[in-house]
Amino acid sequence: MCDFGSAKKLNPGETSVAYICSRYYRAPELILGEEQYCSDIDIWSIGCVIAEMFIGEPIFPGVSSKDQLLKIMQLMGTPTPAEVQAMCRKSKAKLPDIQGIGLKKKLKSGTNPLAIDLLQKLFVYNPKKRLKPLQALMHPYFDDLRGQKLTINGKGITDLFNFTKVELQSEPE
Repeated sequence: MCDFGSAKKLNPGETSVAYICSRYYRAPELILGEEQYCSDIDIWSIGCVIAEMFIGEPIFPGVSSKDQLLKIMQLMGTPTPAEVQAMCRKSKAKLPDIQGIGLKKKLKSGTNPLAIDLLQKLFVYNPKKRLKPLQALMHPYFDDLRGQKLTINGKGITDLFNFTKVELQSEPE
């Protein structure tokens, strides 16, 4: 699934618009108004899509930006001042103190604990502490998928986890 409607090349230090991405999938740093971000916002969005596949509806269905941030905090709790600064250096937001319910309670009982672990590593307030794309693909949740010979209509497909040397350079370990 891809939507490149607002795609652009991100250049370090270059200002970008914070009002990007459909609200339900918008990373909290964008809601706080951060204009210098990178592809870490996409990792948050991927987490939203994965969670939606588990629960059958958007995980953070805010009706406004303020409500969107509230929905995120109701699940994850209020970010610390350090996390707010990591998301948006210019933020002066006064956030309510909310104890989040956690992903385990939000997802259906019986959800694979590895799926919950993956989502917890994607839904991290500090963008720099979220999993990187290759790290996400290497998460143990996908071990079963890596071990299968995948087919579509009986025909084999490309090995989704046969990474090239160039792809592996971002995560040598």
